[in-house]
Amino acid sequence: MAIEKQRSPRESPETSPGHPGPEAPDHQPAALRRIGVLGGTFDPIHHGHLFIAEEARVRIPLERVLFVPAAQPPHKTNVYFCPAKHRLRMVELAVASNTLFEVSTVDTDRPGPHYSVDMITLLQEEYGPQTEFYFIMGLDSLAGIVTWHQPARLLELCHLAVASRRGYRADLRALEGSLPGISTRTLVLDTLELEISSSDIERRIREGLPIKYLVPEAVEEYIHAHKLYLDTARR
Repeated sequence: MAIEKQRSPRESPETSPGHPGPEAPDHQPAALRRIGVLGGTFDPIHHGHLFIAEEARVRIPLERVLFVPAAQPPHKTNVYFCPAKHRLRMVELAVASNTLFEVSTVDTDRPGPHYSVDMITLLQEEYGPQTEFYFIMGLDSLAGIVTWHQPARLLELCHLAVASRRGYRADLRALEGSLPGISTRTLVLDTLELEISSSDIERRIREGLPIKYLVPEAVEEYIHAHKLYLDTARR
C-alpha cells in the first residue's frame, strides 16, 4: 500500500520540496498617504488655525498638513483682504517651527475664483493617486457646505475633517438629503475650541490693543513691521 507523505502545516503542494511555488510579486501596493488640507484667507493666521491643524494631524492621524491660503474666495467677493503676498508670508512664518506643516501656493499661483473642489483636484494631480486628502473645516462651514461649488464632487475627492464649534452641531442626517454619502466621508473631531478670530485680531490692531499670544511671535512682528490692518476702512 502506498503511503502518502504527510505535509507540514506550512507546506502546500505548491511550496513543498521540489516545487518552488509562484514568484513573489516585485512590490506590494503602496499604502495611502493621509494628508490634511487647511484652506482659508488666513487674514491673519492665528493660533486657532495652528491648533486645529495639529489636532487633526494627531487624531486622524495625518502624515502632514498643508496650509493653502486663498487669494480671493468666491463667497467673499466684496470683502477687502490683506494682499495675498503678505498673507502667504505670514502663513510661512507661522508654520516654520513645525516640520509636519507645509504651505501650498496652489491657490495663490492661479487666477480666481478659488473653489475648494478645484484646489483639491490640483493637489491630487500634484501628489498622485496614493494620497488620501482630509479637508479640515469647522462645524460652521459644514453647515453651509451644500451652498459650495460642486460639493458632491468635493466629497468624491476627499474626506471632511470637521472641528467642533460652540453653537453648532453636526446634523449629518439632514445633510444626507442633499449630499448622499456625506456621513461616511465626514469625521467630526471633538476638540478644544480656541475662541480666536482673524476679524477680532484686526480690530485689536486698529484699536492699538495687543495681539501677543493670539498669533505666533513672528507673525506679530511681521504685521507691525509692514503696518498691516491699520486701515480703518477695511471692514
